[in-house]
Amino acid sequence: MADPWNGEEAELFSDSLRDKYLTFLVEREQYGIEIKYVTEIIGIQPITAVPQMPEYIRGIINLRGTVIPVMDVRIRFGMPPRSYSDRTCVIVVELEDMPIGLIVDSVAEVMSIPAGDIVPPPELRDGENRFVAGVGKSGGAMLLLLDCNRFINERHITADTF
Repeated sequence: MADPWNGEEAELFSDSLRDKYLTFLVEREQYGIEIKYVTEIIGIQPITAVPQMPEYIRGIINLRGTVIPVMDVRIRFGMPPRSYSDRTCVIVVELEDMPIGLIVDSVAEVMSIPAGDIVPPPELRDGENRFVAGVGKSGGAMLLLLDCNRFINERHITADTF
């Protein structure tokens, strides 16, 4: 069977994802992650706790037969946990062939933010902006754009962890 993604089609697909960010809310702040990492968005699922994990790793979920670790973004940011609601979502991202779910308060939209509208994060106290790749400006609003790799991999969350 022929490869459905020839070079030209793959390049067009890649171009269609360039400068696109999935935006979500945690508390009242809006954040964004590059859409190229997002595989799907689902409602909150029953979570099975896994002993001896960092507090922000809430456990694992079964997504159509695949076991996926889930991280509570609020706790990862050092915010207090809160009860999940019908607006709570799990953003499933994939890094290095490893899916992981990010629990967020709600998902907002997919936004196009050209590279020219992204500025470096401000220099704060040592390490305080370690997850932020840049600050996107869109329609007078600002949102923090997360570095998905650092956000997920900083403490060595790997397939071997589970």
